[in-house]
Amino acid sequence: MASRYRCTGEVVLWPGSTHSTSSGQVGAWHFVHVDKAQSAKIKEKYAGPRRGFGAVRVSVKIGKTTWQTSIFPDKRSGTYLLPLKAAVRRAEGIFEGETITFTLEI
Repeated sequence: MASRYRCTGEVVLWPGSTHSTSSGQVGAWHFVHVDKAQSAKIKEKYAGPRRGFGAVRVSVKIGKTTWQTSIFPDKRSGTYLLPLKAAVRRAEGIFEGETITFTLEI
């Protein structure tokens, strides 16, 4: 049986090479942190050998968009990071600095 986690977080850019256009940052990796409480629950429930980089496979829903991806542990924040694909950001009108709500299903 799948576990669901409803989360809220701020969209951030991962440091790296980017350039700006009128529609925002291009070539940048956009992420949102899974909040600390939900990250702790996921880490506890899904402890043990993981995929590359400690990734956990998830199904994500933001607004009307659902997709499959992985969340990755971030040692600096102690949370998981959810990568936000450009297609998802465009479909849902998501930009850096915004706070979004999303659902993870593991």
